[in-house]
Amino acid sequence: MTFHETLQKKMDDYVHLIYKITRNFPKDEVYGARSQIRRAALSVILNYTEGYARQQEKVLRNFLQISYGSLKESRYLLDFSLKEKWISDDACKEAIILADEIGAMLWSTIKNCS
Repeated sequence: MTFHETLQKKMDDYVHLIYKITRNFPKDEVYGARSQIRRAALSVILNYTEGYARQQEKVLRNFLQISYGSLKESRYLLDFSLKEKWISDDACKEAIILADEIGAMLWSTIKNCS
C-alpha cells in the first residue's frame, strides 16, 4: 500500500469509527454535536480526496489544510463528548489515537506540498 492509500484507509476507518461511537448520543444532539462531529470527520476524507482530484498544487494544499482543520475540529468534539459522558474512555482513546496518526500523516503531506 502506498502512503496515499494508507492515509485514505485510516481516514475511512476514522469516519466509520466516529459514526459508530456517535450512534448512542442523546436524542437532543441529533442535530447538534452528533451531526457536527460526523460532518467534520467525513470532511477529513472528502477534502483530502477532492484535493487529489485537482491538478494544481496550490489548490491541493488548500484542500489538505481544510482536511486538517476538520480533523482538529472532530478531535475537539471527541474530548467534548467524553466530558459530557456521551462516549466511553476506550472509544475516545481509540478515535484520538487514529486521529493523531492521520494528523501526523496529513501534516507531513501538507509540508511536502510547497
